Amino acid sequence: MLIFKLAIRNILRQRRRSVLTGLSMAGGYMLFVFSISLLEGSWSNVVDIFTLDQTGHVQIHKDDYAKRPKIYKTIADNAAVETLLNGHSEVSGWAPRAYSPALAYGGDKTSVAQIMGIDVTLEPTVTRIKQKVSEGTYFDDQPDADGYFKAMIGRGLANKLNLAVNDEIVLISAGADGSIANDVFVISAIVGNAASFDRFGVFLPLAVAQEFLAIGGDVHEYALLSRDKHDNERLAKDLQAVLPMLKVSPWQEIEATFYRTMQSDKQGNYFTMGLIVFIVFIGVLNTVLMSVLERTKEFGVLKSIGCRPSELVKLIFIETVMLATASILVGLVLIVPVIMWFTEVGLKLDLAVDMGGVVFDTMKGDFSAYVILMPMGFMLATAAVISLPPGLRAARILPREAMGSH
Repeated sequence: MLIFKLAIRNILRQRRRSVLTGLSMAGGYMLFVFSISLLEGSWSNVVDIFTLDQTGHVQIHKDDYAKRPKIYKTIADNAAVETLLNGHSEVSGWAPRAYSPALAYGGDKTSVAQIMGIDVTLEPTVTRIKQKVSEGTYFDDQPDADGYFKAMIGRGLANKLNLAVNDEIVLISAGADGSIANDVFVISAIVGNAASFDRFGVFLPLAVAQEFLAIGGDVHEYALLSRDKHDNERLAKDLQAVLPMLKVSPWQEIEATFYRTMQSDKQGNYFTMGLIVFIVFIGVLNTVLMSVLERTKEFGVLKSIGCRPSELVKLIFIETVMLATASILVGLVLIVPVIMWFTEVGLKLDLAVDMGGVVFDTMKGDFSAYVILMPMGFMLATAAVISLPPGLRAARILPREAMGSH
Protein backbone atom coordinates (compact mmCIF):
# COMPACT_ATOMS: atom_id res chain seq x y z
CA MET A 1 0.00 0.00 0.00
CA LEU A 2 2.87 2.32 0.85
CA ILE A 3 4.42 1.76 -2.57
CA PHE A 4 1.16 2.70 -4.29
CA LYS A 5 1.01 5.92 -2.24
CA LEU A 6 4.60 6.76 -3.13
CA ALA A 7 3.92 6.07 -6.81
CA ILE A 8 0.88 8.37 -6.86
CA ARG A 9 2.78 11.07 -4.96
CA ASN A 10 5.68 10.94 -7.40
CA ILE A 11 3.36 11.15 -10.43
CA LEU A 12 1.57 14.17 -8.95
CA ARG A 13 4.81 15.82 -7.88
CA GLN A 14 6.13 15.69 -11.44
CA ARG A 15 2.90 16.96 -12.95
CA ARG A 16 4.38 18.63 -16.01
CA ARG A 17 6.51 15.65 -16.96
CA SER A 18 3.67 13.23 -16.18
CA VAL A 19 1.22 15.19 -18.32
CA LEU A 20 3.58 15.34 -21.30
CA THR A 21 4.43 11.64 -21.00
CA GLY A 22 0.76 10.76 -20.56
CA LEU A 23 -0.25 12.75 -23.63
CA SER A 24 2.44 10.98 -25.65
CA MET A 25 1.15 7.56 -24.55
CA ALA A 26 -2.51 8.57 -25.05
CA GLY A 27 -1.68 9.74 -28.57
CA GLY A 28 0.13 6.47 -29.27
CA TYR A 29 -2.85 4.48 -28.03
CA MET A 30 -5.31 6.50 -30.13
CA LEU A 31 -3.15 6.08 -33.23
CA PHE A 32 -2.86 2.34 -32.58
CA VAL A 33 -6.62 1.88 -32.08
CA PHE A 34 -7.50 3.95 -35.14
CA SER A 35 -5.01 2.04 -37.30
CA ILE A 36 -6.28 -1.34 -36.08
CA SER A 37 -9.89 -0.22 -36.64
CA LEU A 38 -9.08 0.92 -40.17
CA LEU A 39 -7.15 -2.26 -40.95
CA GLU A 40 -9.84 -4.57 -39.57
CA GLY A 41 -12.60 -2.55 -41.24
CA SER A 42 -10.81 -2.56 -44.60
CA TRP A 43 -10.21 -6.31 -44.49
CA SER A 44 -13.75 -6.92 -43.26
CA ASN A 45 -14.97 -4.98 -46.28
CA VAL A 46 -12.73 -7.01 -48.59
CA VAL A 47 -13.98 -10.26 -47.01
CA ASP A 48 -17.58 -9.11 -47.50
CA ILE A 49 -16.85 -8.39 -51.16
CA PHE A 50 -15.18 -11.75 -51.52
CA THR A 51 -17.77 -13.87 -49.69
CA LEU A 52 -20.89 -12.02 -50.84
CA ASP A 53 -19.67 -12.08 -54.43
CA GLN A 54 -19.86 -15.84 -54.72
CA THR A 55 -18.34 -18.05 -52.00
CA GLY A 56 -20.59 -17.32 -49.02
CA HIS A 57 -19.25 -17.94 -45.50
CA VAL A 58 -19.55 -21.76 -45.65
CA GLN A 59 -19.93 -24.25 -48.50
CA ILE A 60 -21.21 -27.83 -48.57
CA HIS A 61 -20.07 -30.32 -51.24
CA LYS A 62 -19.95 -34.00 -52.02
CA ASP A 63 -16.52 -35.47 -51.24
CA ASP A 64 -13.69 -33.34 -52.73
CA TYR A 65 -15.82 -31.47 -55.28
CA ALA A 66 -14.38 -28.09 -54.20
CA LYS A 67 -10.85 -29.17 -55.22
CA ARG A 68 -11.67 -31.61 -58.03
CA PRO A 69 -15.07 -30.71 -59.51
CA LYS A 70 -16.79 -33.43 -61.52
CA ILE A 71 -20.35 -33.26 -62.81
CA TYR A 72 -21.30 -36.56 -61.13
CA LYS A 73 -20.19 -35.44 -57.62
CA THR A 74 -23.62 -34.22 -56.60
CA ILE A 75 -25.52 -33.90 -53.33
CA ALA A 76 -28.51 -36.20 -53.69
CA ASP A 77 -30.26 -36.01 -50.30
CA ASN A 78 -31.29 -32.39 -50.74
CA ALA A 79 -34.35 -32.51 -48.48
CA ALA A 80 -32.36 -33.54 -45.40
CA VAL A 81 -29.69 -30.89 -45.98
CA GLU A 82 -32.21 -28.11 -46.61
CA THR A 83 -34.30 -29.08 -43.57
CA LEU A 84 -31.15 -28.85 -41.43
CA LEU A 85 -30.18 -25.46 -42.88
CA ASN A 86 -33.69 -24.04 -42.44
CA GLY A 87 -33.73 -25.06 -38.79
CA HIS A 88 -30.20 -23.94 -37.86
CA SER A 89 -30.21 -20.74 -35.80
CA GLU A 90 -26.75 -19.65 -36.99
CA VAL A 91 -27.53 -19.89 -40.72
CA SER A 92 -28.95 -16.61 -42.04
CA GLY A 93 -29.26 -17.71 -45.67
CA TRP A 94 -28.43 -20.57 -48.02
CA ALA A 95 -28.58 -21.26 -51.74
CA PRO A 96 -28.14 -24.44 -53.84
CA ARG A 97 -26.05 -24.39 -57.03
CA ALA A 98 -25.10 -26.55 -60.00
CA TYR A 99 -22.00 -26.10 -62.17
CA SER A 100 -20.56 -27.27 -65.46
CA PRO A 101 -18.12 -26.03 -68.10
CA ALA A 102 -19.66 -25.38 -71.52
CA LEU A 103 -19.01 -24.11 -75.01
CA ALA A 104 -21.00 -20.95 -75.78
CA TYR A 105 -22.02 -19.79 -79.26
CA GLY A 106 -23.20 -16.30 -80.12
CA GLY A 107 -23.60 -15.23 -83.74
CA ASP A 108 -20.53 -16.53 -85.51
CA LYS A 109 -18.25 -16.60 -82.45
CA THR A 110 -17.54 -19.20 -79.78
CA SER A 111 -16.05 -19.15 -76.28
CA VAL A 112 -15.58 -21.38 -73.28
CA ALA A 113 -18.03 -20.58 -70.46
CA GLN A 114 -18.96 -21.71 -66.95
CA ILE A 115 -22.59 -22.64 -66.36
CA MET A 116 -23.86 -21.70 -62.89
CA GLY A 117 -27.31 -22.94 -62.03
CA ILE A 118 -28.76 -20.81 -59.21
CA ASP A 119 -32.04 -20.60 -57.37
CA VAL A 120 -33.50 -17.29 -58.57
CA THR A 121 -35.11 -16.63 -55.17
CA LEU A 122 -32.52 -17.96 -52.70
CA GLU A 123 -29.31 -16.83 -54.42
CA PRO A 124 -29.89 -13.09 -53.72
CA THR A 125 -30.12 -13.92 -49.98
CA VAL A 126 -26.52 -15.18 -50.07
CA THR A 127 -24.75 -13.09 -52.73
CA ARG A 128 -25.02 -9.68 -54.38
CA ILE A 129 -26.04 -11.18 -57.71
CA LYS A 130 -28.90 -8.69 -58.19
CA GLN A 131 -26.64 -5.70 -57.52
CA LYS A 132 -24.17 -6.98 -60.11
CA VAL A 133 -26.69 -6.76 -62.95
CA SER A 134 -25.27 -3.94 -65.08
CA GLU A 135 -27.63 -4.26 -68.06
CA GLY A 136 -31.07 -5.79 -68.42
CA THR A 137 -33.12 -7.27 -65.57
CA TYR A 138 -32.61 -10.08 -63.09
CA PHE A 139 -34.16 -13.25 -64.51
CA ASP A 140 -36.85 -15.69 -63.38
CA ASP A 141 -37.33 -19.41 -63.96
CA GLN A 142 -40.22 -19.10 -66.41
CA PRO A 143 -39.87 -19.52 -70.21
CA ASP A 144 -40.74 -16.64 -72.52
CA ALA A 145 -43.58 -16.63 -75.06
CA ASP A 146 -41.45 -18.69 -77.50
CA GLY A 147 -40.56 -21.31 -74.88
CA TYR A 148 -36.95 -20.15 -74.33
CA PHE A 149 -35.57 -19.92 -70.81
CA LYS A 150 -33.62 -16.85 -69.72
CA ALA A 151 -29.93 -16.67 -68.94
CA MET A 152 -27.62 -14.00 -67.50
CA ILE A 153 -24.06 -13.83 -68.81
CA GLY A 154 -20.84 -12.23 -67.60
CA ARG A 155 -19.50 -9.06 -69.16
CA GLY A 156 -16.39 -10.79 -70.48
CA LEU A 157 -18.45 -13.38 -72.35
CA ALA A 158 -20.80 -10.71 -73.70
CA ASN A 159 -17.85 -8.72 -75.04
CA LYS A 160 -16.15 -11.76 -76.59
CA LEU A 161 -19.29 -13.03 -78.32
CA ASN A 162 -20.58 -9.53 -79.07
CA LEU A 163 -23.89 -10.28 -77.35
CA ALA A 164 -26.41 -7.92 -75.76
CA VAL A 165 -29.61 -8.20 -73.75
CA ASN A 166 -32.38 -10.12 -75.62
CA ASP A 167 -29.87 -11.86 -77.88
CA GLU A 168 -29.76 -15.67 -78.04
CA ILE A 169 -26.89 -17.78 -76.74
CA VAL A 170 -26.31 -21.47 -77.53
CA LEU A 171 -24.72 -23.69 -74.85
CA ILE A 172 -23.17 -27.09 -75.43
CA SER A 173 -21.99 -29.24 -72.53
CA ALA A 174 -21.85 -32.85 -71.30
CA GLY A 175 -24.69 -34.30 -69.25
CA ALA A 176 -24.09 -36.38 -66.14
CA ASP A 177 -25.60 -39.39 -67.93
CA GLY A 178 -23.07 -39.17 -70.78
CA SER A 179 -25.37 -37.33 -73.16
CA ILE A 180 -24.56 -34.17 -75.10
CA ALA A 181 -26.38 -31.23 -73.52
CA ASN A 182 -27.29 -28.37 -75.87
CA ASP A 183 -29.95 -25.68 -75.85
CA VAL A 184 -30.72 -22.08 -76.77
CA PHE A 185 -31.30 -19.38 -74.14
CA VAL A 186 -32.32 -15.73 -74.26
CA ILE A 187 -30.05 -13.24 -72.49
CA SER A 188 -31.99 -11.26 -69.87
CA ALA A 189 -29.04 -9.47 -68.23
CA ILE A 190 -25.30 -8.74 -68.34
CA VAL A 191 -23.60 -9.36 -64.96
CA GLY A 192 -20.54 -7.69 -63.42
CA ASN A 193 -17.68 -6.27 -65.44
CA ALA A 194 -14.75 -7.50 -67.50
CA ALA A 195 -12.71 -8.13 -64.30
CA SER A 196 -15.35 -10.08 -62.33
CA PHE A 197 -14.68 -13.68 -61.35
CA ASP A 198 -17.82 -14.62 -63.32
CA ARG A 199 -16.93 -12.62 -66.45
CA PHE A 200 -17.26 -15.82 -68.54
CA GLY A 201 -20.15 -17.19 -66.51
CA VAL A 202 -23.63 -18.13 -67.71
CA PHE A 203 -26.27 -18.04 -64.97
CA LEU A 204 -29.25 -20.34 -65.49
CA PRO A 205 -32.26 -20.96 -63.24
CA LEU A 206 -31.39 -23.97 -61.06
CA ALA A 207 -34.17 -26.25 -62.34
CA VAL A 208 -33.25 -25.41 -65.94
CA ALA A 209 -29.55 -26.15 -65.27
CA GLN A 210 -30.42 -29.44 -63.55
CA GLU A 211 -32.44 -30.58 -66.56
CA PHE A 212 -29.82 -29.32 -69.01
CA LEU A 213 -27.04 -31.24 -67.21
CA ALA A 214 -29.20 -34.32 -66.57
CA ILE A 215 -28.53 -34.36 -62.79
CA GLY A 216 -32.17 -34.65 -61.77
CA GLY A 217 -32.85 -32.76 -58.55
CA ASP A 218 -29.25 -32.96 -57.35
CA VAL A 219 -26.94 -29.99 -56.76
CA HIS A 220 -23.19 -29.56 -56.60
CA GLU A 221 -23.00 -27.02 -53.82
CA TYR A 222 -24.78 -25.24 -51.00
CA ALA A 223 -23.46 -21.78 -50.14
CA LEU A 224 -24.38 -20.43 -46.68
CA LEU A 225 -24.21 -17.15 -44.82
CA SER A 226 -23.50 -17.19 -41.08
CA ARG A 227 -25.29 -14.77 -38.75
CA ASP A 228 -21.86 -13.99 -37.30
CA LYS A 229 -19.39 -13.80 -40.16
CA HIS A 230 -16.48 -13.92 -37.71
CA ASP A 231 -17.70 -17.28 -36.35
CA ASN A 232 -18.20 -19.12 -39.64
CA GLU A 233 -15.50 -21.69 -38.92
CA ARG A 234 -17.38 -22.89 -35.83
CA LEU A 235 -20.58 -23.06 -37.90
CA ALA A 236 -18.78 -25.22 -40.48
CA LYS A 237 -17.54 -27.52 -37.72
CA ASP A 238 -21.04 -27.84 -36.22
CA LEU A 239 -22.58 -28.66 -39.61
CA GLN A 240 -19.83 -31.14 -40.42
CA ALA A 241 -20.68 -33.06 -37.24
CA VAL A 242 -24.28 -33.60 -38.40
CA LEU A 243 -23.44 -34.07 -42.11
CA PRO A 244 -20.61 -36.64 -41.99
CA MET A 245 -21.41 -37.90 -45.51
CA LEU A 246 -20.66 -34.47 -47.01
CA LYS A 247 -17.76 -32.02 -46.88
CA VAL A 248 -18.49 -28.75 -45.06
CA SER A 249 -15.84 -26.05 -45.53
CA PRO A 250 -15.49 -22.43 -44.33
CA TRP A 251 -14.51 -19.87 -46.94
CA GLN A 252 -11.03 -19.71 -45.35
CA GLU A 253 -10.51 -23.28 -46.57
CA ILE A 254 -12.23 -22.87 -49.94
CA GLU A 255 -10.13 -19.80 -50.75
CA ALA A 256 -7.02 -20.76 -48.80
CA THR A 257 -4.59 -18.74 -50.96
CA PHE A 258 -6.54 -15.52 -50.52
CA TYR A 259 -6.88 -16.15 -46.76
CA ARG A 260 -3.14 -16.75 -46.30
CA THR A 261 -2.38 -13.58 -48.26
CA MET A 262 -4.79 -11.61 -46.09
CA GLN A 263 -3.27 -12.97 -42.86
CA SER A 264 0.26 -12.18 -44.03
CA ASP A 265 -0.72 -8.62 -44.90
CA LYS A 266 -2.43 -8.13 -41.53
CA GLN A 267 0.57 -9.47 -39.62
CA GLY A 268 2.87 -7.14 -41.53
CA ASN A 269 0.66 -4.18 -40.66
CA TYR A 270 0.47 -5.23 -37.01
CA PHE A 271 4.25 -5.37 -36.85
CA THR A 272 4.54 -1.88 -38.35
CA MET A 273 2.01 -0.42 -35.92
CA GLY A 274 3.62 -2.18 -32.98
CA LEU A 275 7.00 -0.76 -34.01
CA ILE A 276 5.56 2.77 -34.14
CA VAL A 277 4.09 2.41 -30.64
CA PHE A 278 7.37 0.96 -29.36
CA ILE A 279 9.22 4.01 -30.71
CA VAL A 280 6.78 6.18 -28.78
CA PHE A 281 7.64 4.22 -25.65
CA ILE A 282 11.37 4.69 -26.21
CA GLY A 283 10.66 8.36 -25.51
CA VAL A 284 8.75 7.30 -22.41
CA LEU A 285 11.74 5.19 -21.34
CA ASN A 286 13.98 8.24 -21.61
CA THR A 287 11.53 10.25 -19.49
CA VAL A 288 11.34 7.57 -16.79
CA LEU A 289 15.12 7.20 -16.77
CA MET A 290 15.58 10.96 -16.33
CA SER A 291 13.09 10.84 -13.48
CA VAL A 292 15.17 8.14 -11.80
CA LEU A 293 18.36 10.17 -12.20
CA GLU A 294 16.72 13.26 -10.69
CA ARG A 295 15.51 11.24 -7.71
CA THR A 296 18.84 9.56 -6.96
CA LYS A 297 19.04 11.18 -3.51
CA GLU A 298 15.48 10.13 -2.70
CA PHE A 299 16.22 6.52 -3.62
CA GLY A 300 19.39 6.67 -1.49
CA VAL A 301 17.32 7.78 1.51
CA LEU A 302 14.80 4.99 0.92
CA LYS A 303 17.57 2.39 0.76
CA SER A 304 19.29 3.78 3.85
CA ILE A 305 16.10 3.29 5.90
CA GLY A 306 15.78 -0.34 4.82
CA CYS A 307 13.96 -0.27 1.47
CA ARG A 308 14.92 -3.39 -0.50
CA PRO A 309 16.12 -3.09 -4.14
CA SER A 310 13.14 -5.16 -5.31
CA GLU A 311 10.81 -2.59 -3.75
CA LEU A 312 12.41 0.20 -5.79
CA VAL A 313 11.97 -1.85 -8.98
CA LYS A 314 8.34 -2.38 -7.99
CA LEU A 315 7.91 1.36 -7.31
CA ILE A 316 9.16 2.38 -10.78
CA PHE A 317 7.08 -0.40 -12.35
CA ILE A 318 3.89 0.75 -10.62
CA GLU A 319 4.50 4.41 -11.49
CA THR A 320 4.99 3.62 -15.19
CA VAL A 321 2.04 1.21 -15.46
CA MET A 322 -0.25 3.60 -13.55
CA LEU A 323 0.71 6.46 -15.86
CA ALA A 324 0.19 4.22 -18.91
CA THR A 325 -3.23 3.09 -17.60
CA ALA A 326 -4.37 6.66 -17.00
CA SER A 327 -3.13 7.67 -20.46
CA ILE A 328 -4.94 4.74 -22.12
CA LEU A 329 -8.20 5.66 -20.36
CA VAL A 330 -7.90 9.26 -21.57
CA GLY A 331 -7.12 8.05 -25.09
CA LEU A 332 -10.05 5.61 -24.92
CA VAL A 333 -12.52 8.36 -24.05
CA LEU A 334 -11.27 10.46 -26.96
CA ILE A 335 -10.99 7.75 -29.62
CA VAL A 336 -14.24 5.78 -29.04
CA PRO A 337 -16.53 8.46 -30.57
CA VAL A 338 -14.22 8.72 -33.58
CA ILE A 339 -14.17 4.94 -34.11
CA MET A 340 -17.95 4.69 -33.68
CA TRP A 341 -18.52 7.41 -36.29
CA PHE A 342 -16.00 5.84 -38.64
CA THR A 343 -17.70 2.44 -38.26
CA GLU A 344 -21.30 3.62 -38.62
CA VAL A 345 -20.91 6.48 -41.13
CA GLY A 346 -17.46 6.06 -42.66
CA LEU A 347 -15.47 8.25 -44.99
CA LYS A 348 -16.82 8.90 -48.48
CA LEU A 349 -14.27 8.18 -51.20
CA ASP A 350 -13.76 10.81 -53.88
CA LEU A 351 -13.66 8.04 -56.45
CA ALA A 352 -15.92 5.01 -56.11
CA VAL A 353 -14.24 1.61 -56.53
CA ASP A 354 -15.79 -1.10 -58.68
CA MET A 355 -14.87 -4.49 -57.20
CA GLY A 356 -16.20 -7.46 -59.13
CA GLY A 357 -19.17 -5.51 -60.43
CA VAL A 358 -20.17 -4.13 -57.02
CA VAL A 359 -19.49 -0.42 -56.39
CA PHE A 360 -18.07 0.70 -53.01
CA ASP A 361 -17.71 4.36 -52.21
CA THR A 362 -17.28 4.44 -48.41
CA MET A 363 -14.31 3.47 -46.26
CA LYS A 364 -15.33 2.20 -42.84
CA GLY A 365 -13.55 1.03 -39.71
CA ASP A 366 -14.34 -1.74 -37.26
CA PHE A 367 -15.54 -1.28 -33.67
CA SER A 368 -15.04 -4.38 -31.53
CA ALA A 369 -13.51 -5.55 -28.27
CA TYR A 370 -10.43 -6.69 -30.20
CA VAL A 371 -9.86 -3.21 -31.67
CA ILE A 372 -9.97 -1.66 -28.18
CA LEU A 373 -8.31 -4.33 -26.04
CA MET A 374 -5.46 -5.53 -28.26
CA PRO A 375 -3.70 -2.11 -28.37
CA MET A 376 -4.45 -1.69 -24.67
CA GLY A 377 -2.77 -4.98 -23.77
CA PHE A 378 0.19 -4.28 -26.03
CA MET A 379 0.77 -0.83 -24.53
CA LEU A 380 0.49 -2.01 -20.93
CA ALA A 381 2.92 -4.84 -21.65
CA THR A 382 5.32 -2.39 -23.32
CA ALA A 383 5.03 0.00 -20.37
CA ALA A 384 5.88 -2.85 -17.99
CA VAL A 385 8.95 -3.80 -20.05
CA ILE A 386 10.33 -0.27 -20.40
CA SER A 387 9.98 0.29 -16.63
CA LEU A 388 12.53 -2.42 -15.89
CA PRO A 389 15.82 -0.71 -16.96
CA PRO A 390 15.14 2.46 -14.88
CA GLY A 391 13.92 0.27 -12.00
CA LEU A 392 17.07 -1.85 -12.05
CA ARG A 393 19.20 1.29 -12.12
CA ALA A 394 17.36 2.64 -9.08
CA ALA A 395 17.88 -0.70 -7.31
CA ARG A 396 21.65 -0.51 -7.85
CA ILE A 397 22.00 2.95 -6.30
CA LEU A 398 24.35 2.98 -3.27
CA PRO A 399 22.99 5.03 -0.33
CA ARG A 400 26.40 6.62 0.45
CA GLU A 401 26.91 7.85 -3.12
CA ALA A 402 23.28 8.87 -3.52
CA MET A 403 23.25 10.97 -0.33
CA GLY A 404 26.23 12.95 -1.59
CA SER A 405 24.63 13.68 -5.01
CA HIS A 406 23.06 17.01 -5.91
